[in-house]
Amino acid sequence: MKRQLKYTMFLLLIFCILVQGIYISKTLAAGTDQTITILFTHDLHSNFLPIKYEQNGEIIKVGGFARLQTAIKKQKELDPEALLLDGGDYSMGTPFQTIFQHTSPELRLMGRMGYDVVTIGNHEFDYRAEGLADSLNTAKDSGEPLPQMVLSNAVFPLNKEGDMTSSLAYLKNAMDHYGIKDYTLLERKGIKIGIFGLMGEEAASMAPMSEVEFGDAVENAKRVVKILKEQEKADLIICLSHSGTNQDKSKSEDEILAKKVPEIDVILSGHTHHKYSEPLIIGNTIIGSAEEYGKNLGVIKLSSNQKDNWDLKSYELIPIHEGLAEDEEVTALVDEYKRNAEDNYFNVFNLNFDDVIARAPFSFPTQKYIEDHHQEATLGNLISDSYVYAVKRAEGENYIPIDAAIVPVGTIRSSFIQGDITTVDAFNISSLGIGADKMSGYPLISVYLTGKELKAVCEVDASVTPLMDEAQLFISGMQYTFNPNRLIFNKVTNSTLIRSEGDPWEKGQQWIEEIEDDKLYRIVAGLYSAQMLSVVGEKSFGLLKIEPKTKDGEPVNDYEAQIIYDTSGDVKSEVKEWYAIVSYLQSFPKEGGIPVIPEYYYELQGRKKVEGSRNIIALLSKPNWIAWMVYGIILILAAIIITIVVWLVRRSKRRRRK
Repeated sequence: MKRQLKYTMFLLLIFCILVQGIYISKTLAAGTDQTITILFTHDLHSNFLPIKYEQNGEIIKVGGFARLQTAIKKQKELDPEALLLDGGDYSMGTPFQTIFQHTSPELRLMGRMGYDVVTIGNHEFDYRAEGLADSLNTAKDSGEPLPQMVLSNAVFPLNKEGDMTSSLAYLKNAMDHYGIKDYTLLERKGIKIGIFGLMGEEAASMAPMSEVEFGDAVENAKRVVKILKEQEKADLIICLSHSGTNQDKSKSEDEILAKKVPEIDVILSGHTHHKYSEPLIIGNTIIGSAEEYGKNLGVIKLSSNQKDNWDLKSYELIPIHEGLAEDEEVTALVDEYKRNAEDNYFNVFNLNFDDVIARAPFSFPTQKYIEDHHQEATLGNLISDSYVYAVKRAEGENYIPIDAAIVPVGTIRSSFIQGDITTVDAFNISSLGIGADKMSGYPLISVYLTGKELKAVCEVDASVTPLMDEAQLFISGMQYTFNPNRLIFNKVTNSTLIRSEGDPWEKGQQWIEEIEDDKLYRIVAGLYSAQMLSVVGEKSFGLLKIEPKTKDGEPVNDYEAQIIYDTSGDVKSEVKEWYAIVSYLQSFPKEGGIPVIPEYYYELQGRKKVEGSRNIIALLSKPNWIAWMVYGIILILAAIIITIVVWLVRRSKRRRRK
């Protein structure tokens, strides 16, 4: 009996040891006693150098890759196996984008900084398919360390003959050459980590010249996650999503993604530039967003639990501020790329990177403030006025008067603060795009709209902006009034032209001119902005029709044929949006040899008046055809309802009589 008891105890001991061994082994494999650290950024937009801001009356500098690298190194000292990831839009927004194609500074610098994986954002397509292809090839052929790139929902459409366009085929080959994949697998501390990339629907709509199409984000996420779970046996799944979030939950793409694909453990949310000091938690999915331009380094620490899920151990946004030392290696690389941009781009305009071109005696509202407030903006007035000035200057004796110059808020990328304004500061205001000359910066183009369409442009600002922030417009040469409480597409109550002698800031004689519906008016806008005007119908359900035309009244088929050129010099050159601002700033009266922005631009000029009255007369007066149509439908429905009610009452009375 004793022998049997000893034998039983021995077997029980062995069993306990085995069970404990299996548990320990599984624990180690799953990393439950370890922490996975994820360092992340997104929407860096080529901001290699710190950004100037005014805060509590003081000028501060935030961001900058050299300081960002210092923060990254400090985190890697704490966890040498930390992941370093980016959620797209790593390029476009500063002068470093001017060497995007032939130098690819963004990818090469991120490679040197130790980024493991990045995805592609809509702005990587700003230089179209060929521009992105050139950048990818340049980066790959440099032989330098580069981050792995992932994008799972790109589609390369074929024409009727079953072929790609030459530019699209060139991009496809470049993406293959670089090694872009749907997903990649990394291993840290014995943990198998699957990382994939997505382009969201709204972001994709902002890359109209990419030629690439993008499949449904949710469906592609489900496809990739299934592969990562079932075939690759990934322990942790991270999505680099260039989709973003929105206060309107029905439009919050990354929140929808988390709900519909709950197997994703972490979503790093780019595109919408949101700053989440605390993460969004949807089910078991963690959504992080660290603001734009490298202002913060996001840090997520996870620990595995026994349910094969991941617990959030900590979440932090580390500010990249002036108190951080600059990494010497990154500083040297940034200086090298700075010289490259100066030699290959700014010198063409007889400018240097840090030339002082004007002085601001006051600070303009920030780009973020302008975007968040649906109203007139002093900076919008300055930019739109600069377009008119630049075209006058470029066309000289052949100048055809401009009736209106249009600037969408989405093309304003920065602002001016009190003090000296450099070439870089001016470039950063309107830095996007590329022209037919293949040089950085969207050119100005000239198109014509009927008076009726010009009024519709005001209605776009008034009615479409609440649906899409980027639709807000600032217009030189017009003034209009709208009531945000009125019926959609009937919010504008008055719109007229403003005529003046000389430049607006000179406060010369001004007068109002009524808009004639059938008359053609000359409009100036950036290349991208004018193209987007023609697709406004999609956002207005076809009710606001705007069709840019040539001076002969024919629909514009080739927008590049409408580009405005400066022929005053030895070389014919496109009038770039950013350079229009530079030339206008340089035209202002000088103090101490430096042009100074006039006080005129410190105050609002009544170009866009917002009247929020809820008075019944204010809400229903001056109906347009859209309002009459809606009112007609309401009256018809009311008549039908009344008829039905009367019929039911009469029928009831007849039954009671019987």
